[in-house]
Amino acid sequence: MHAWRFDAIGTRWEIETAAPLGERDRARVRALVGGFDATWSRFRRDSLVSALRSQGGTTPLTPDAAADAAAMLGAYRELSRATDTAVNPLIGAGLEALGYDRDVSLISGPAQPAPGEWERMLSWDGASLTLVGPGVVDVGALGKGRLVDLISDALAGAAGRVTVDGSGDLRVRAGAARVALEHPYDPTSAIGVVEVADAALCGSAVTRRAWGDGLHHVLDGRTGVPVRTWAATWALADDALHADAAATALFFDGGPELADSWGVQWVRMSTDGRAERSAGFPGELFTEPAR
Repeated sequence: MHAWRFDAIGTRWEIETAAPLGERDRARVRALVGGFDATWSRFRRDSLVSALRSQGGTTPLTPDAAADAAAMLGAYRELSRATDTAVNPLIGAGLEALGYDRDVSLISGPAQPAPGEWERMLSWDGASLTLVGPGVVDVGALGKGRLVDLISDALAGAAGRVTVDGSGDLRVRAGAARVALEHPYDPTSAIGVVEVADAALCGSAVTRRAWGDGLHHVLDGRTGVPVRTWAATWALADDALHADAAATALFFDGGPELADSWGVQWVRMSTDGRAERSAGFPGELFTEPAR
């Protein structure tokens, strides 16, 4: 297998293919990454969502961005309703209030909840995105999964197995890969292992993108405070968007039920080290089950 490694949307990526990717395929991937970042990154001052942050408004969408909006914000609606608005696409201001801002200052201030009525503030159609009033759109609950899918689909014509790995959010096409579930408190060990065959596996952990005294990137939108009960989650689905979204939802009440309704298999580990899994999860766990 051949690996192409690069940095994108603030993290490390690796694409593994049976034969080296040609320049045309690499250019296609770069264009997808560039377009996605230019639209959805709250860290870029020139992005589409950044243009709305100070006073809202309506901005036109390219066909690709409109497709992203329909897929991601439609899933956000289901996430938000399942978790009683704990998962919220307007959580960006809350992340920035705690220091996970454009400059990644990591200087925290008072917690800032996301607006519970976000569905009345943020809307989209086939041509535009509208935000009523100021707000910071953040698609971190599932955006990386969406980009994994876009890249995987763009490389569908490649011969043999293709694995797109966006720092732990991965999709395997035309083959299978055995993947360890990294222990959130010890990156040299695993709590289990699962085979990912023509599917996507996404994980999230409170020990990733963590700073300060107990601060990390998984916030409860209702309070603006980092979650405390669950330390890590993993979700196995047909596509990375739903795997990524379910991995976020699993930090909250209602998350397991949403994952089950989507047909997503999952594991989550509590902060005291116990694990919980869906009935059909096909992998093996090495840690104590939750009671």
